[in-house]
Amino acid sequence: MNTPPVRRGRPHRLVALLLALSAPSLTQMTWAQTVYRIIAPDGSVTFSDTPPVNGAATATLSAPAKSSNNPAAALPFALRPVVSRYPVTLYTSSRCVPCNNGRDLLSRRGIPFTEKTVNTPEDAEALLKLSGETSLPFLTIGAQTVKGFSVVEWTQYLDAAGYPVQSLLPANYPRPTASPLAPVAPPVQTSSPTPADSETKPPPAAPNPPVTPPPTNPARIRF
Repeated sequence: MNTPPVRRGRPHRLVALLLALSAPSLTQMTWAQTVYRIIAPDGSVTFSDTPPVNGAATATLSAPAKSSNNPAAALPFALRPVVSRYPVTLYTSSRCVPCNNGRDLLSRRGIPFTEKTVNTPEDAEALLKLSGETSLPFLTIGAQTVKGFSVVEWTQYLDAAGYPVQSLLPANYPRPTASPLAPVAPPVQTSSPTPADSETKPPPAAPNPPVTPPPTNPARIRF
């Protein structure tokens, strides 16, 4: 009795595809382990994942380290394009309740933003040049400006810029610290008078008593 021949078929394409997808890529394998550049005594160079034992000169190759000084490096990839095109800056004051509401809205939505504080007359003057007013909060999204706090208006501008509705920021995202809008001028250092100057110049007058500021806001900031 003749036994029919066994047909050896080719592996199914679906099985081959699954095997290919499950196999790690060469790039992943390369960066997942330490690679050694080995220089032999005759000058030949080889690469291996095993350190040499014969004392040959080696150099360890590793993946490039991420810079921790760049806040943008900590952002998810999906956020980087919109942050680079439409950066968000929030101008606040320590006594501004709507500013707190605006800060909370940006934080809940996961918006990376820079905060500038307006607490001195110099800050108020800089804000007046920037926005034409001294009312707070003041928000900039790219070239767009939003005066005052409104959940509906702020949400519309953020949506139009392309910011995601739900937060994509990691839990350990390092949010930048708020800084004054106007740079703080360094204190002026005066030289002490020489003995000759003290003989010819009259003694300095007594300082004026402190003046109590009026009940109105000296920085002209409207809340």
